[in-house]
Amino acid sequence: MTFPATPDATPAVRAAADLWKPVLVRAAVALVFGAVTVFWAAPPETGMAWTGGLYLLTTGAVLIWTVTKTGYSPRERAGRILSAGGATLAGAGAAVGLLPGSLVFGTIAALGLGVAGAAELSAGIMGRGRSVLARDWITSGVIGLGTAITLPFFIGLGAHALLGVAGGGAIISGVLWTLAGLTLRHDARGAAAEAVN
Repeated sequence: MTFPATPDATPAVRAAADLWKPVLVRAAVALVFGAVTVFWAAPPETGMAWTGGLYLLTTGAVLIWTVTKTGYSPRERAGRILSAGGATLAGAGAAVGLLPGSLVFGTIAALGLGVAGAAELSAGIMGRGRSVLARDWITSGVIGLGTAITLPFFIGLGAHALLGVAGGGAIISGVLWTLAGLTLRHDARGAAAEAVN
C-alpha cells in the first residue's frame, strides 16, 4: 500500500507509522479464531459462545485501537463511525459470550458483524483517496456484511455450522488484514530508512 493521492481538494489523512500493529493483531485474532472453527469438530453451545464472543469482543476492541492509528480523530465523521462499529462489535461479543445459545449467537453476532461491516464499508468509501486503509475497509466491510447476512440462516443447524460460517468470514478477513499489515509494515520500514538517509 502506498500513501493515497488526493485527486480532489480533500486532504489526505496521515496514519501513524505503527498502524501495522493493530492491523496485524486483528489478522492474528481472525486467523486463530478461523483455525479453531475449522478443527473443532463438535463444539458445544457454551464453547461456541465463549470462542465466538471472545473473537467479536477482541476484534471490536482492535477496530477501536485502529481508529487512533489511522489519523482520524474520534470526533471526525469516519472516526466516529468506525468507533461505533467497533463498540457495537465488542458489545455483541460480550453478549454472545454471556448468553450461550444458537439463537443468541446467530442474531447478536450477525447484528454486531453487520454494524461493524457497514461502519467499515462507509469509512472506506469516505476515506477513498485519503486513507491507506480505505480499500481494505471496503473489502472487510463487504465480508462482515456477507457473514452477518448469512449467519441467521444457520441457526437451526447448531453450533458447528454457526462457528463454520463465522470462521469462514474470519479466515477471509484474516488473510486480507495480514496482507494489509505486512504491506504497511514494509512501507513504514522504507519510510524510516529514507528518513535516516
